[in-house]
Amino acid sequence: MKDKQIEKLIKKEKEHSKKVINLIASENYVSADVLMALGSVLTNKYAEGYPGARYYGGNEVIDEIENLCKKRALEVFKLDSKSWAVNVQPLSGSPANVAVYLALVPIGGNIMGMTLAHGGHLTHGHKVSITGKVWKQIPYGVSRETEMLDFKELEALVKIDKPNIIVAGFTAYPRIIDFKKFRDLADSVGAYLMVDMSHVAGLVAGGVYPSPFEYADIVTTTTHKTLRGPRSAMIFSKMDERGLPAKIDKAVFPGIQGGPHINQIAAIAVALKEAGTAEFKKYARQVVKNANVLAMELAMLGWRIVSGGTDTHLILVDTWKDGTGIGGKEASEKLENAGIIVNKNTIPFDKRTPVDPSGIRIGTAGETTRGKKEKDMIKIAHKIDFVLRT
Repeated sequence: MKDKQIEKLIKKEKEHSKKVINLIASENYVSADVLMALGSVLTNKYAEGYPGARYYGGNEVIDEIENLCKKRALEVFKLDSKSWAVNVQPLSGSPANVAVYLALVPIGGNIMGMTLAHGGHLTHGHKVSITGKVWKQIPYGVSRETEMLDFKELEALVKIDKPNIIVAGFTAYPRIIDFKKFRDLADSVGAYLMVDMSHVAGLVAGGVYPSPFEYADIVTTTTHKTLRGPRSAMIFSKMDERGLPAKIDKAVFPGIQGGPHINQIAAIAVALKEAGTAEFKKYARQVVKNANVLAMELAMLGWRIVSGGTDTHLILVDTWKDGTGIGGKEASEKLENAGIIVNKNTIPFDKRTPVDPSGIRIGTAGETTRGKKEKDMIKIAHKIDFVLRT
């Protein structure tokens, strides 16, 4: 690389990543093939529009790449191309979610999404996000007793507020979601059901987390996290008389984006091919095994695990313990100084602030990619415990 300053910084980050234990729940490590596609000549191409209907010439090969990516996306999630369509152009998860609302929810309409404080995402209607400025959020949360989804509260909210769309998804909720219950709630008021499976897409592809496609109208997902692809996103839409795929396509382009990043789409295609292998299914199983062992060991060492455990790659740890432990900010900083990377995170009904919350969020996807197994998780748990108590 001629730019030695940037080259040095890239090498510095590469070396740093090798030295740490990375437990960021939303991060992973892509294959050399995915990186190759991202850094290919495809970054030079401009391809506004969709396959067969571009606004620029010279896109014959680009059409083949995008169509192949779409085909693989449907295959890896076992979807019939006559029943489901997929848009692979969203640049990341937030634009994907915004595109869905733009397509299906009237301006000022109601989005029912999990509150950020209980594990939801900014784009599920939070007031600081554009989704909470253009649309109105009806927040739902978890039970104070179980720290799991409170469907009685949900049912009451649905009856009162009659949302246009219900979003089932999370960024810090470690349990399996009952998609059928969400479907029944949506049907009771004629709402769309959107599932944001960004965190668990790789687990769904690997067969260790229930598929939402039997019940959802729309499914959005990022392509990194557990799916182990590039930083990008996809929107799946059910094909029926409502014409959802056309509405979604129009919302993505020209609604909120111009030309797609073809190098990203090619990298998604590579990652999807990898996700269809027996090796990936083995990986997904190991991710969940590792998370369970890590959560159980931390609990045995005296740390409170929110909701009592995990069904996914994700663990939410109450480090504050009503004042007998340490705050999430201090915990994450101490762990980083010791070479363990996590993020501070609010826990349900948190009495502390988002900038210095009561917990930390941990994920096992990245370290599982690096080959870690259950015995390694036990060692990591003891190291976390030692650092937080020192």
